[in-house]
Amino acid sequence: METEQKQLETVDGIGKAAPEAIAPTGILPPSGGDMAHLSQLPPAYEPEAQWRRVARSITHFLEQLPEYVSSFFQKNQRPLVNLTLILTAIMTMKVVIAILGAINDIPLLSPTFELIGIGYFTWFSLRYFTKSETRQELSQKIRLLQQEIVGE
Repeated sequence: METEQKQLETVDGIGKAAPEAIAPTGILPPSGGDMAHLSQLPPAYEPEAQWRRVARSITHFLEQLPEYVSSFFQKNQRPLVNLTLILTAIMTMKVVIAILGAINDIPLLSPTFELIGIGYFTWFSLRYFTKSETRQELSQKIRLLQQEIVGE
């Protein structure tokens, strides 16, 4: 501590500095006459300036957000439509499976639907698979349906 005081006293040039006049950081405060020669410094760090910068950047981003979103949708319209269709199909399948599971839990309804399915399969097989003319009719209907779907 004494060496710091001695160094500060010699830096002052006067050679006398009272120990109570030494600042806690080890720098002597300026005397009254020297204050006029010091330049004006900007005020100390203002925390509000940082908040203003952050707020300004956030508001700028929010102002530009509709333009960003619209340009994103314009650039990726087809993939977004495909993704929406896939997600809709998945959700529809889950709902249908849940409904069928609920119907399947109703007593006597499940065996009734099985009998209806077996009866329709039997009618369809006898109607379209027994004669060659009806088989050709069925293949023609399948081709027409395929052309409607694929668009050939």
